[in-house]
Amino acid sequence: MEKAIKTETKTKKINSATLDGFIAKKVEVESSFIRALPGFSIVGLGSQSIQEAKERVKSALLNNDFEFPPLKITISLSPSDLRKEGSHFDLPIALSILYHNKEFDFEDFLVLGELGLDGRLKDTTSIFPLILSLRPKKVIIPLESAKKVSKIPGVEIFAFSHLSEFEKFEPQKIEKSSLSYSYLKIDGEKYYYDDSFRFDFSDVLGQEKAKEAALYSAAGFHNILFEGSPGVGKSMIISRLRYIMPPMSLDEILEVEKINAIEGNEVEFKPHRPFRNPHYSSTRAAIFGGGSRGAKVGEIAFANKGILFFDELPHFQKDVLENLRLPLQDKKVLISRVNSKVEYETDILFAAAMNPCPCGNLLSLHKECRCNELEIRRYKNRISEPLYDRIEIYHQMIEDDSEETISSKDMFEKVLIAFEMQKGKFNANLEENHKFEMENEAYDIIQKAIKNFSLSKRSEFNTLKLAKTIANTRKRDKIIKEDILKALSFRRRV
Repeated sequence: MEKAIKTETKTKKINSATLDGFIAKKVEVESSFIRALPGFSIVGLGSQSIQEAKERVKSALLNNDFEFPPLKITISLSPSDLRKEGSHFDLPIALSILYHNKEFDFEDFLVLGELGLDGRLKDTTSIFPLILSLRPKKVIIPLESAKKVSKIPGVEIFAFSHLSEFEKFEPQKIEKSSLSYSYLKIDGEKYYYDDSFRFDFSDVLGQEKAKEAALYSAAGFHNILFEGSPGVGKSMIISRLRYIMPPMSLDEILEVEKINAIEGNEVEFKPHRPFRNPHYSSTRAAIFGGGSRGAKVGEIAFANKGILFFDELPHFQKDVLENLRLPLQDKKVLISRVNSKVEYETDILFAAAMNPCPCGNLLSLHKECRCNELEIRRYKNRISEPLYDRIEIYHQMIEDDSEETISSKDMFEKVLIAFEMQKGKFNANLEENHKFEMENEAYDIIQKAIKNFSLSKRSEFNTLKLAKTIANTRKRDKIIKEDILKALSFRRRV
């Protein structure tokens, strides 16, 4: 009988990872070396970039006078039923081969990095989001990635610039770095903000009530809808809303930068909340994720912790508008596919703008509306009452010839006051069983409004949340009569 073929060494395992949408999944890079006809194969549902790693790894090893063993080399990426993507698997594969006959334990490390043909270690867009998601204790990464990763707390970084440095395992020590922005400290946690305003509310003349609505929207993270004729300033105001949004914790900044990294954008660690403005022709998959190729990420997930702006709201597809209801209520979206389910957080401020009729001139003081009653009804019926019910602030805008202004700086100061009053949280996210502190007059008014306007429980709750935000901007926790009246003035009339 023929003797069984024996492996030359024990199977080695190195920890790495891959992204499935926003979600990081751990991957074990296992390697075996068999005395047989020389070969090099990678198994385990690796993408084209992973299959190409064979040539990059082989070239990098040989160009640095390392041994490339004349054996049958098999690299297995486990779990084998998970699709894996990314050139950051180059480094764990190379180390599997480099240390195949050496005693070195990589069990405590997460290893990520792309290799150049000459052995240089390169950063990739997936390294930062992978480490941020998994928060391992120790990582081996390219020196190019270290500056970004050093912002993540609790991670010990072993950084290398070249494959040759692994011969004696000589990493560069990376010190932790902190953010240099202004911050508020609430209950021991820092919340960072940038008080430079790229677009300033001082550019908006008049529209005092609309700017007040924007202030309350930012201060309490309340969904907002502007209705008005073209040119009255709806989009202009919402585009400036981003720059007066509340401060961000380090975890929130890191989460936003994870999204930027996944999209291939430069990671800057600025305390700026996301602002996504998809076109009304966008498909359901583009907004919510999913589609025929799996659980791809949609605009609503990219807008997490920031603003999702729908301009020309009634022109969005009906199924897109109806599918907004659950993410706005539950603050999450679930994408299901055959073998797995992926859940994304959708803690967003939903902002929208719309014309009052198809021609846009129904509310205009200077132009005549060309639409008949049936056309106007059809146009507005594209937006369902349940969706309207999830929008806390509604304001109808008309032409305003006044030249009154208010700066973004003045508005942001009120946002900071409300943010401190809310202890770093948002009134829009209050639990349904929250007990509001209010004066008797305020309580009487909300009870009359419930009766006279037939307010649903959700409408009542939204009014009270907005009233609390209005009170907070005035350094009060207790809701008074004026707060309730102001909140009711931003309610949509049916």
